[in-house]
Amino acid sequence: MRLNESIVISAPPTLVWDYLAEPSNYLHFMSGITRWEVAGEQRTGLGARYRMLIRVGSAEVGGLIEIVEWDERRDMAWSSVLGVDQRGRWRLRELDDGRTRVELRFAYGVAGSGIPGWIAELVSAPQLGGHLRRSLRQLKRQVEHERMRADAAQRRAERNLA
Repeated sequence: MRLNESIVISAPPTLVWDYLAEPSNYLHFMSGITRWEVAGEQRTGLGARYRMLIRVGSAEVGGLIEIVEWDERRDMAWSSVLGVDQRGRWRLRELDDGRTRVELRFAYGVAGSGIPGWIAELVSAPQLGGHLRRSLRQLKRQVEHERMRADAAQRRAERNLA
């Protein structure tokens, strides 16, 4: 099953990327995520691994994922290593007015389970789609709040220099 959601954030791609690249932020904005832990020595970048779980109904599903694409300030993609078969991608594109379009793509499947697996994918899609939409709204709220705080701090610093 493939899901795709997007949102426009009133912040430059650098600010959005910096927020997404920090693993400790995921529990603050990702809807339904119950675990997001660095698994190994590498915290970020290509090859970084995370143990992640997401609530779907009464179950927590997920597994070990690895970052398989890391194009600074543009694209970050992951794929499952262990657990539920999944792939995901963050895409950031700067708009003409300095805002950023953020797209979250997520594909998952229950490999080798036949018709029962296909039914499980269909049943879980609405809930996972809701998680993606809420995650993007929460990301927008967090990043725009951080931008407002940074702008206010800069204005205070400029007033203190004047």
